[in-house]
Amino acid sequence: MVPGAIASSREALGDELVDDLASLPADCHHEGALVCHGSPPSDVRSFLPEPADDEAELLEGVTHARVYFGHTHLPFRRVSAVRGIELVNPGSVGMPFDGDTRAAYALIHLDRAVEHRRVAYDHAASAAAVRALGGDWTRTVAGRIERAEM
Repeated sequence: MVPGAIASSREALGDELVDDLASLPADCHHEGALVCHGSPPSDVRSFLPEPADDEAELLEGVTHARVYFGHTHLPFRRVSAVRGIELVNPGSVGMPFDGDTRAAYALIHLDRAVEHRRVAYDHAASAAAVRALGGDWTRTVAGRIERAEM
């Protein structure tokens, strides 16, 4: 599924934009927090709502008090046992995996409080639009949008 989705995305975006996006840094620092996709060392290994055995490894060398990340499409906030680092996943606007089809996002308030929010959208129309692109990968992605599950 992933290679088909990547090929379709590359074609839709064009080589120049893909190259520009590929040149961006893998993470950034913002107001005392580290922002990354999966985890500090990996784009595909990530954190879950409950601690996992590899959490210390994923946070090795992190000096920030908070890490914002995504990848798992599961909105949550918790404090890790690893140096008390706060882990914040805003969820996924277009493909949440927690069974709730509403778009998930988080607001970070001026006092640094995290507020998770949900908003309904026409996820069935989104799934249909993805399916209409054609290809094996679109059936999988459309089904995930419809069910809000992996």
